[in-house]
Amino acid sequence: MTRQEGGCLCGALRYAVMAPPQRVTFCHCRFCQRATGSAFLVEPIFAKSDFAITRGTAATYDHQSEGSGKRVTIHFCGTCGTKILLSFERFEDVVGVYGGTFDDPNWFERSGEAAKHIFLDAAQHGTVIPPGVNTYREHAMTNADEPVDPAVFEKPHVIGS
Repeated sequence: MTRQEGGCLCGALRYAVMAPPQRVTFCHCRFCQRATGSAFLVEPIFAKSDFAITRGTAATYDHQSEGSGKRVTIHFCGTCGTKILLSFERFEDVVGVYGGTFDDPNWFERSGEAAKHIFLDAAQHGTVIPPGVNTYREHAMTNADEPVDPAVFEKPHVIGS
């Protein structure tokens, strides 16, 4: 795999990943809607050891997850405000990158086994969920870290219809 890079709007903060994502999460929770200003977050998940800031120093904002009660830290550019990644108290060995910040945001796989959609109960009406992808009404794990059985749609599913 070739190294993939990304960064903020103003260029002060740059990063690189050295491996494909472990998975790609499409998160529809209200936190992610607010954090992105959009319907959901496209979040490739990487091992911390495969992610590096290559220029600048990220500012951070700590937020307590309404679901788990654990800390979620947003890392962002202190100059232009672009959010770059999330780190998690609950999942200490991984980071979630804001997918749109990659120089080529289409380089990673985001369908079938490689992806999942979470927090569909909070998804905005009109959002289309693709077929063949694991989906969850809330998180894919309980607060006790037990897996939740996914639902998989056979055809595109429109939220709120």
